[in-house]
Amino acid sequence: MIVKLVQDSSVEESEILIRYAVMSKDIERITAMLRSANTRIKCSHEGSDKFVNASDIYYFESVDKMTFVYCEKDVYRTDYRLYQIIEEFAHLGFIQVSKSCVLNINVLESITPLLNSRMEATLTNSERIYVTRKYLENLKKALQEGI
Repeated sequence: MIVKLVQDSSVEESEILIRYAVMSKDIERITAMLRSANTRIKCSHEGSDKFVNASDIYYFESVDKMTFVYCEKDVYRTDYRLYQIIEEFAHLGFIQVSKSCVLNINVLESITPLLNSRMEATLTNSERIYVTRKYLENLKKALQEGI
């Protein structure tokens, strides 16, 4: 794969062009990552609204009918429900791993098997998330497909 960067001061808006002979999983993953960098989610933090890039989100968690957005260091709140997140952001690598958690597999570092057919997912920020057996197949499928 050849990567070329060309600076052109006459360009008003950046453009990314990907040429390929055959669509592959790598190309799909790269385009999903590029789209996620441009996708923003409205969140609130300490009384003010903030837009967070989807690529910066590690996982969403629902607690007491509130949805929290976990980034590398910060935690926000959003009005999205987990089912809405799955519907709108699945193509960016977000998958449900438990009844209350949707994980960004792009920040997944490792997976460790636990008892009772559960798994523990370690993220790039060293945080650990449990994958329940009901949603284990979602994770396996996403990893095989290389979302």
